[in-house]
Amino acid sequence: MNMAEGLYRTMRLIRRFEERAIELVHAGEIIGGIHPYIGQEAIAAGVCAALRDDDVITSTHRGHGHVLAKGADPVRMLAELTGRATGLNQGRGGSMHAADFSKGIYGANGIVGAGGAIATGAAWAAVKEGSDRVAVSFFGDGAVNQGVLLEAFNLAALWRLPVLFVCENNGYATTLTVAQAVAGSITARAEAFGIPAVSVDGADAAAVLDAARDAVARGRTGGGPSFIEATAYRFDAHHTWEHKARVRYRADEEVAAGRSRDPLDIQGVRLDAETRAGIDADTETLMAEAVAFALDSPRPDPAGALDHLYATGLRGRDGIGLLDTAVR
Repeated sequence: MNMAEGLYRTMRLIRRFEERAIELVHAGEIIGGIHPYIGQEAIAAGVCAALRDDDVITSTHRGHGHVLAKGADPVRMLAELTGRATGLNQGRGGSMHAADFSKGIYGANGIVGAGGAIATGAAWAAVKEGSDRVAVSFFGDGAVNQGVLLEAFNLAALWRLPVLFVCENNGYATTLTVAQAVAGSITARAEAFGIPAVSVDGADAAAVLDAARDAVARGRTGGGPSFIEATAYRFDAHHTWEHKARVRYRADEEVAAGRSRDPLDIQGVRLDAETRAGIDADTETLMAEAVAFALDSPRPDPAGALDHLYATGLRGRDGIGLLDTAVR
């Protein structure tokens, strides 16, 4: 399979995963909803295509695309979202905290900007080990004013760490536009720390891949951190809660214009029709398997609610309290 096919396959998987997940939210099978990644698939696909299995990523509340693009099993990932014991994290992580250390996925993260510090720490650890691994931190435009992210920029630049900061600028921090929230430019924040920064079309997976390859090569060879701003448009809601609340902060015309540049179509036209149709069919089969597996899987035993709370294996005291309530 060539790179063009691989990028499209990853993007198609992310798109159909998110669409099936939304269906499960509406059916009451995914509790609490999700933050759909629809419209931004090219960013995760392009960046992760430049990485090795042992490279590390940190993700966001809108993290399904990153986790899938880095190689997590979509079947177990969907089971995780539905809170099943067969999930990537035994149903304990859910949508916003899915992780798979075996694939270098150091977790989605519900705290805005927090992954930047974790990725910087992972990059520092790689240097200390004498490894040429790189770490990638994905975050949204809403994170660029967070202190922890700016502190991560500073340490990464000061210590010349192999970390790639990827800002997914979809134009909105929840409902707040970038113009209302961000003074100056996003790339200038990285440049102020001496970090090379570029802005790319986040709807074009090939463009993202080219930028990511340059940044990853720089990191592997001791050139220090890099920054990519990938501009895109979020096709769906910030959170599926909006499907019920009917919050209106984007004009219909704006959404239509944003959807007119579909990342899947941009990448899809680089394939012949037969190849694209074959990938689409394979994806449908895989997602049908994933949904069936998730819904047929058992939910975690409430008696184990306190398992893994302490690194030592210490368990909470039985009795009237959290454990007793969970068992009831």
